[in-house]
Amino acid sequence: MGAATHTFPADLIHAQQQWHATYRALAAPRPRRNTELRRRLLHLSARIHWHPFWTTPAGRTPAARVELRQRTAADRKQVAA
Repeated sequence: MGAATHTFPADLIHAQQQWHATYRALAAPRPRRNTELRRRLLHLSARIHWHPFWTTPAGRTPAARVELRQRTAADRKQVAA
């Protein structure tokens, strides 16, 4: 992964991290609270999609969305290690 080029708001990073955690919980074998997890995933998806950052010049590029996912994925790998 290249150097970070975007400065994301903390709440957007946190929402993306929560999205990943919720998705992993839902993807687990026999997840508990299936409906609750699906609703949370939808809520977080909407929150991320409609975040004001995406209307800024830095957030308008598709690369910004990719970088956010990669950066939060890198955070997950560091936490797991």
